[in-house]
Amino acid sequence: MSGPAIEAVGLVKEFEKGRRTLLQRLRREPDRRERFRAVDGIDLHVERGEIFGVLGPNGAGKTTTMRMLATLLEPTAGTARVLGLDVVREARDIRRRMGAVLSDGRSLYWKLTARENLEYFAALYHVPPGETRARITEALETVRLDDRADDYVERYSAGMRQRLVLARALLPDPELLLLDEPTVGLDPQSARDLRDRVVALRARGRTVLLTTHYMEEADQLCDRIAIVDHGRVVALDTPAGLKRTITATEVVRLEIGTPQVDGSDKALLDRLGRRGDVKHAARENGSLAVTIHTPSARDFVPAAFDAAREAGASINHVEVVPVTLEDVFLSLTGRALRE
Repeated sequence: MSGPAIEAVGLVKEFEKGRRTLLQRLRREPDRRERFRAVDGIDLHVERGEIFGVLGPNGAGKTTTMRMLATLLEPTAGTARVLGLDVVREARDIRRRMGAVLSDGRSLYWKLTARENLEYFAALYHVPPGETRARITEALETVRLDDRADDYVERYSAGMRQRLVLARALLPDPELLLLDEPTVGLDPQSARDLRDRVVALRARGRTVLLTTHYMEEADQLCDRIAIVDHGRVVALDTPAGLKRTITATEVVRLEIGTPQVDGSDKALLDRLGRRGDVKHAARENGSLAVTIHTPSARDFVPAAFDAAREAGASINHVEVVPVTLEDVFLSLTGRALRE
């Protein structure tokens, strides 16, 4: 089928702050609650067969966007089409063709086995009875849980439960998968295994839209990435293309011990700024953590030690790293991804 998997234009979602009391409603008092925009005019174009990532800090609007595309929230403004269908007028048809992982393993029934869970959800998803057994077997094999299919979910690790949630989303044989921060809370091995499952799904022709605030995950998995901040897309490109927007060839991270005297940090940062491009500075555990972009770490680091000495400070740790998506985010927003 032709056309994009997802196309959103000017997508907006507003929420009201606080709740009206029962007395206010009974008195029919005017609703004077303030409104805030969780999503503020997002545009997305996701091609079929790609893994598309939405990267941003907590509270950036990623999950709200995902829930609108999953037809669980109606947009306040803007339009969105998923698999060629309108998310408001044709929500039921979209749900038949889409799988979603929008919550963690607590959405499973822990007192049932994995197979029993999938049998239950297959009935909810209206999987044809004659196809149920084969769909469940295929889903369990895809997430590598076929050897534990008859174990109770309460005996599963967090990573296994998250893989079972993914298997549940695969039951309708969806063209599109929406994965909202699928590896949050998982240990590194479980997270890597789940990422492998996602890559395998793309190889089988599925389209995957995922949200994350893990830059390494986005870099490894995604064909293209939209960086979202304060409900808006601030950049969209391939991981390599995003990193090419940084003019520096190297990134230096310094941990500096400085006396916490008014103006002392600013004086030091001014000195460092004359030798490199200071992108981020924050106090962490009594030290000053600084991220600097520079064309040559070899030239910058000795100059940084001189600048620290002049300011009466000491550099306790130096790290030189290649440009990452974290640096792209810092450059675009002026703040760290997890702030």
